[in-house]
Amino acid sequence: MSVFSQHVLRLFDIARSHVASTPPSLAPEKTSDIVSSSSSSSSESIDDSTLSSVQIDMSSPTAVHFGAGNIGRGFIGALLSKSGYHVTFADIADPLIDALNKYHSYDIQILDVDKRTEQITNVSGVNSKDADALKSAILNASIVTTAVGPAVLKIVARSIAAGISERRQQGKEYLNVIACENMTKASAVLRDEVLKHLPNQEDKDYLSQYVGFPSCAVDRIVPPFEEGKNILSVGVEAFFEWIVEKPEFRGPVPDIHGMKLTDNLVAYVQRKLFTLNCGHATCAYLGNLKGYATVEESLKDPWIEKIVRGAMTESGKALCKKHGFEWSKHQQYIEKIMNRFRNPYIKDDVKRVGRDPLRKLAPSDRLVGPVKMAKEFGLPFDNLLKSIAAALWYENEEDKQSVEIRSRIQKGEIEDLVEDVLGFEKGSEDARHVLEAYKEMESNKA
Repeated sequence: MSVFSQHVLRLFDIARSHVASTPPSLAPEKTSDIVSSSSSSSSESIDDSTLSSVQIDMSSPTAVHFGAGNIGRGFIGALLSKSGYHVTFADIADPLIDALNKYHSYDIQILDVDKRTEQITNVSGVNSKDADALKSAILNASIVTTAVGPAVLKIVARSIAAGISERRQQGKEYLNVIACENMTKASAVLRDEVLKHLPNQEDKDYLSQYVGFPSCAVDRIVPPFEEGKNILSVGVEAFFEWIVEKPEFRGPVPDIHGMKLTDNLVAYVQRKLFTLNCGHATCAYLGNLKGYATVEESLKDPWIEKIVRGAMTESGKALCKKHGFEWSKHQQYIEKIMNRFRNPYIKDDVKRVGRDPLRKLAPSDRLVGPVKMAKEFGLPFDNLLKSIAAALWYENEEDKQSVEIRSRIQKGEIEDLVEDVLGFEKGSEDARHVLEAYKEMESNKA
């Protein structure tokens, strides 16, 4: 048996035998919308009787993926597996890790008119609480990816740094780390966090030469999924997009199924954020305002459909001016998004999609960002203002940011809120437009 094979078996044994009390959850930040991942329930009572164990291929190159939640299994991990990698998922959810190490496979349900099941094989798990096992996994990996939520990147950075230091000491060469998060330049942010845990200058020099941190844009709707109550099964839409910046790779660029390369990532990040995420959030906030339960149900309301399409059209025209996208192709992109939102097999709850409104109302994010871009080119943004106003009306007692927004507005602090959060100076024309749109929205409240 090869040294690598012995190492893989050791990882599996460690992951199975590791026993520790579960710390407070470090589950992925539930960021939105698209590419938000809530793990399947981690209850030990979940039925796994439909699973069957398969063999793993120890000769495959290894990928380590942080985050064994729905997006990790249903999107990035699945693409890596299909590309011939043995995928080691790193997570603190013991039931998920145990199931991955027991069965080495799981099913993906494609939620579309043409529903089908895909089996993902050659996978395993390592508990993120086991520092030695995780360091060994990174030592032998060809690529590392994450889908943990932006807030958790600083936590996984310590483990990645330990693995990188070990790779230098063992004479390993190229490694690429891709943070697949709803965040601009997420991999660059992760790189900065990793460097904080590399006090040794030799490690920093090694990282600069041998470790790439290409950022990316990710897009796939992965809703909560309980069909069959199988702990590893996950449901996803058929559409997906994974665009990665080519210049930031180190060494040979890996050939990964579904991964598209670009030299201009910012354009694609903004296209996705200001179109897809903008439309998704707009639909959720308007649907919540009128008392609808899902995105699909909300779009059946002609008033909502008109504003959602209008907001994406306004942001789209600004994007075409800014980045040179062809308008006719962008219109097709918008239409494809509208059809995705109408998918009856995706039960996308408006409360879930609307979560974290303070973050989504930030000056460079999906609602205010396109308004600023439209203003830059003298373009209209009336529907985008309605989107912002609807977000200010978002009520969800289980969302701390929603509670904070509503509390400040009820205290008469809406003008301060518009300045503090949106970045529109109190008394400015922009602030006045937002306040007018907010008042107009009240008549549509359920």
